[in-house]
Amino acid sequence: MSEKKITILYVDDEENNLYSFKATFRMKYKVLIALSGDEALEIMKSKPVHIIITDQRMPNMTGVEFLEKVIEKFPDPIRILLTGYADMGAVVDAVNKGKIFHYLAKPWNEEELDMTITRAFAKYEEKAEITSMNAKLATSNDQLEFLLRQKLLD
Repeated sequence: MSEKKITILYVDDEENNLYSFKATFRMKYKVLIALSGDEALEIMKSKPVHIIITDQRMPNMTGVEFLEKVIEKFPDPIRILLTGYADMGAVVDAVNKGKIFHYLAKPWNEEELDMTITRAFAKYEEKAEITSMNAKLATSNDQLEFLLRQKLLD
């Protein structure tokens, strides 16, 4: 894992959960918090985020609805859904529409959540590496194509 601090955006309409999460993980990760999906989207406009953890049951916008909006504008962060309810419909929607990496039940277990964050960041770095390699490959391909054209014109 790289040396930079992982940035996590935790979204929950219950302030106590936000403060509890921040208190638990602030030493290990850079923790951003938001009380709503709209507030979280505003934060993401100005701050890069590696991992998003969101509660499912929130007023105005569910966790799945929020993650659907995230994918449109910010496809890179790895997404994790938390819910305090055994709501299989929400979990299925989260997987299919929100393209989540992992689902966890509330109240969350600190050790399990920490391991999930570590795995999610590894996935984030893997995706970033693939994107970087594809960009280098495209550049090399363009250079080869240019050289081939030059050779054909000689």
